[in-house]
Amino acid sequence: MKRVILGIAMMILTTVSFAQEKNKKMSFEVDGKCEMCKARIEKAALGVKGVKYALWDIPSHELSLIIDERKTDPMKIKTALVAVGHDTKELKATDEAYEAVHPCCKYRDDDADDSDEHQ
Repeated sequence: MKRVILGIAMMILTTVSFAQEKNKKMSFEVDGKCEMCKARIEKAALGVKGVKYALWDIPSHELSLIIDERKTDPMKIKTALVAVGHDTKELKATDEAYEAVHPCCKYRDDDADDSDEHQ
């Protein structure tokens, strides 16, 4: 009887430990400028199946994620981000997608005045 209970306990522990490995933390840089960018970037990332958590930091441009690697990968997320007009190091948004973002969100212009950012 003890062996059966011990065996069941071991199976449960093994299942729980495998379930925890499906979640992976990762982060990468995404171009943007303001609170509207933050909302758009996080919404696009969370719209990808398998993304469980997304937080974009305005000053560092760092997108922090928790993903289920069985359902998605970084390139799928980056593809969703460029589709809404935000560049990553590997992928660039099309001109049409970039032009669709609000004027204050234009991050490609080197002469843009960051003092007018929405916060």
